[in-house]
Amino acid sequence: LQACGVKVHRLGVLPTPALAYLTRRLSANAGVMITASHNPPQYTGIKVFDRVGMAYGEEEQYQIERLVRREKFQLAEWHSLGEAQELNKGSLYIEMVLENVKLDMEWRVVVDPGCGATSQIAPAIFKNLGCKVTALNAQPDGFFPGRSPEPNAENLKFLAETVRALNADLGVAFDGDGDRAAFIDENGVFVDFDRVLAAYAAYALEKSQAKNGIVVTNVEASMCIERVVERLGGRVSRTKVGDVYVARAVKELGAVFGGEPCGAWIHPHIHYCPDGILSAALLLKALEDEGKRLSEFVSNIPAFPVLRKNIPCKNEVKHDAVRVLEERLKASFPEHVGVSTVDGVRLALENGWVLVRASGTEPLIRLTVEGESLKAAEEIMEKAAGVVAKVLEDFEN
Repeated sequence: LQACGVKVHRLGVLPTPALAYLTRRLSANAGVMITASHNPPQYTGIKVFDRVGMAYGEEEQYQIERLVRREKFQLAEWHSLGEAQELNKGSLYIEMVLENVKLDMEWRVVVDPGCGATSQIAPAIFKNLGCKVTALNAQPDGFFPGRSPEPNAENLKFLAETVRALNADLGVAFDGDGDRAAFIDENGVFVDFDRVLAAYAAYALEKSQAKNGIVVTNVEASMCIERVVERLGGRVSRTKVGDVYVARAVKELGAVFGGEPCGAWIHPHIHYCPDGILSAALLLKALEDEGKRLSEFVSNIPAFPVLRKNIPCKNEVKHDAVRVLEERLKASFPEHVGVSTVDGVRLALENGWVLVRASGTEPLIRLTVEGESLKAAEEIMEKAAGVVAKVLEDFEN
């Protein structure tokens, strides 16, 4: 960057959403985060943000990759080389969270940054919000010795045990770069991503008082989100899997909230980057506003069985196979009530849905189904898997 004449502000170790926010706050032209996000350290790469703190999409990423491959760099003359400056501006992000969230109660919160980028800043923010904080895995270490950077139920067993042992109100865990949050309720139970997403979406919709308000999520999210949002007079818009697609749709549609069922939530009244710390703080505010514990907050959200299957398929044919599967699936499920092709093929059914999409990283076709009952989900899976197998057999021949 300096060789190309760019002035660089080095912000040190910060969560990705802090960088996104500071890119806009400091009036920078772009922000670049070096991270593997929720993945192991060997997958470290870069994530680029525009001047408003929105992550670059596929087209912008492709343009950068093409320039790198062609080595089409606009190198500066020796007298115009860029300067690098160390900036300690994490306090501005802390101020932003504290300005947007005011808590009246003294919540007992167990925070698990997983040795990631939120290790120092997250406990500090919750203490400043007036919480009694116990921190686990809060020593920054890019090799993640405490637990995997993916904050799922399997990796958060110790956090759940600690919440129970301390009789805490909430456990919150972040992924490696802090754009995702996962939650443990007051009973030490991991809260399903889809259900807490739907519950918060309903809260955000009611709080916004928007008529026909829009909530954005991806094609893999549970149908429980439609159930609660539509009941309140809102509408759900679905995108491709990936928080950048959700964020862009949130901005374009003027949505009140957006999120994916992996703990990535977008709060457009503040900024457009998924933000785990901000989400956890706003969730506490939602619990205060509704006078509920977390288990009560999600108790009215229906839980539907989800089944997943990864089917091997060569990279060179997987996208063609998915295109063929659109018509085959529609013929096999004549009772379908809706079709979406924004990311693979998703058929909405009276008692569930089925999604077939090509993996973006592996030679696989991913098959996901959800049903109103386990029996319904199993029947949908059996029929859909049979259709996929027949289509792939045709491609083999």
